[in-house]
Amino acid sequence: MSSLATLIPGDLRSIDQKAAAGERITEEEALRLYACNDINALGSIANRVRERKNGNVATYIHNQYVNYSNVCILACQFCAFGARKRDAHAFESSIDEIVEKVRSGLQSGITEVHMVGGLHPSLKSSWYLELLTRLRALDPALFIKAFTAVEIRHLAERVFHLSIRETLGVLRDAGLGAITGGGAEIFAPEIRDQICRGKETAEEWLEVHRCWHQMGMRSTATMLFGHIETAAHRVDHLRQLRALQDETAGFTGFIPFAFEPEGARPELRHLRHATAHDCLRNLAVSRIYLDNFDHVTAYWISLGLPLASVALNYGVDDLHGTIQEEKIFHMAGATTPQQQTVAAMEKAIREAGRVPAQRDTWYRRLNTAAASGAPDEGDAA
Repeated sequence: MSSLATLIPGDLRSIDQKAAAGERITEEEALRLYACNDINALGSIANRVRERKNGNVATYIHNQYVNYSNVCILACQFCAFGARKRDAHAFESSIDEIVEKVRSGLQSGITEVHMVGGLHPSLKSSWYLELLTRLRALDPALFIKAFTAVEIRHLAERVFHLSIRETLGVLRDAGLGAITGGGAEIFAPEIRDQICRGKETAEEWLEVHRCWHQMGMRSTATMLFGHIETAAHRVDHLRQLRALQDETAGFTGFIPFAFEPEGARPELRHLRHATAHDCLRNLAVSRIYLDNFDHVTAYWISLGLPLASVALNYGVDDLHGTIQEEKIFHMAGATTPQQQTVAAMEKAIREAGRVPAQRDTWYRRLNTAAASGAPDEGDAA
């Protein structure tokens, strides 16, 4: 028995062997992993998967966030971002403002703009198409990643008055390159009824991504955890993502993030933020279970960059992006910075013993910052 295997508790060794062989684990085995408090054992198993899929490289993207408006017809219980037009914290950016913001981002080297907003009650189809067209005109190489599945459904049903597939086709023709993974939350209907009543169902979220994938396009998948869900709810969520990935192979990566209770509505505000232990465990279990996903991302906006760096030893191979001006989590109470520099991202990756590489929206590596797997010990603090 290898020295590494001796670190794994006896009841998890069969799962470790599956992970080492690239075999699929069951939902029951995933629940056993969630029940395990030996975080280092979970990290060891998850890292077998990470290393087999991605070697010693960890990635980041040089991107910019744009929240075009928080005006929304929904009132999700967990959300501090959405607002009615009359609310003091409501905002709506003009197309000119967004274009100038992205133009500035391009000058700093971004390769992606990541853009989401609320379900706006009065913006017209021409507004969305002009926005995409003008962003595309800034630089044909700029990757426009925009809109959650619930935004797409809103646009289809209330704005464009087209089918989901037709709406996605119109948006793609105008410049949309990828859709975001937001809005997945937890798929279980009994949980959605308590944290995002009125939002799209799990089946509706999955159908938007299925249509997009069938068009030859890619997207990310997410999970909002650390609120009222159980481990069984998390496993069910992962199961449905894995099943759609089996069907379409269209997900590029998985990005879980913890619920921020501070800005939630009163019925959820009493909840505690997920612990670092739970965040790392959730990332590790996700990496082990989602055998058909190539990448798992630690969202540093939720974790903080130091813990995200630690997560690179718990199955994670990506730290998301430089971001710039994130609003959704910060309006909910997040105290992390609103952006990171490329140097800070690469430093965090090296400190975890990984080789940094910039990637594009589809997780394809654009460059690798070092030729070997060793961290750069000369990196300045």
